[in-house]
Amino acid sequence: MRHLNGYRKLGRKSAHRKAMLRNMATSLVLHERIDTTVQKAKEVRSLVEKMITLGKRGDLHARRQADSFFFDDAAVAKVFSGLASRFKDRNGGYTRILKRGFRVGDSADLATIEFVDFDAKGK
Repeated sequence: MRHLNGYRKLGRKSAHRKAMLRNMATSLVLHERIDTTVQKAKEVRSLVEKMITLGKRGDLHARRQADSFFFDDAAVAKVFSGLASRFKDRNGGYTRILKRGFRVGDSADLATIEFVDFDAKGK
């Protein structure tokens, strides 16, 4: 049975995993696209989408929650100013995961996670 197995442990201790996912979420917000493994992308997707929902809420408590999560103040500002206005008419599903094949060294599944309205030509 799968009781209480609600997330991927990614072979790391809890503090390392939390810091890694927060760092990846900060990088995704700042750069709007990152390359990682499929499992890490699936984990960071839920965190980033929760932060964008906080940005759409826009009140002081939501800003303080996002500020305690992100490692960079620029990421908080981008979520509350840029991304919240871009996704104001969208009810979830702000990111997409594109599978890219396998890593050469250990044959891990690689993926790119990006925002749905990401324009590669404009960046």
